[in-house]
This record gives sequence, structure tokens and C-alpha cells, in this order.
Amino acid sequence: MDNNNLKDLKNPSGPVSVRNLKVIVDRNLCIGAATCVAVAPNTFQLDGESKAVIMNTTEQDLDQTIIDAAKSCPVAAIIIEDDKGNRIFPK
Repeated sequence: MDNNNLKDLKNPSGPVSVRNLKVIVDRNLCIGAATCVAVAPNTFQLDGESKAVIMNTTEQDLDQTIIDAAKSCPVAAIIIEDDKGNRIFPK
């Protein structure tokens, strides 16, 4: 994985803003199942530690696709909030 493709080099697992969403991957919960990568490959990839990171191509995925990717995570390691800080997933 090329680090130049990360949305935020200093915080590869977020939080990052994507349009009206804030996306965060809890690296302590992430088990590297990669279901998020399968659902939203423009948003998520796994790093060298098999933890999900957020890519700079995330704008290419629809908001609903990013939310669906979070919902696909077997351990709910992806947190999605709206631009007002309200939690969208997990509730």
C-alpha cells in the first residue's frame, strides 16, 4: 500500500471528513477482515498491520456505500458521524 494514497498521513485511520460524514476506524477493534475494503474499495484499504485505513480516493464512494462498509464490519470498528457529530453507525 502506498502511503501517498492516504486521506490523512498523520491519522491514516481517521478521523477524516468525507463530504458531510466523519469516518473513524478504531484500530484497537479492527481485525483486518477487509469487508470494508470489499464494499468501499475507494475508501478503505488494509495497511501493513492489517488495519483499515482511509484512502484519498474516498470521495469516489457514495456516502451510503461508506455507511454500508461500516455496517459490514464484523466487529463494528468503523464509526460514522454526521457533520454535527451525531453518530450514524454504530448507534
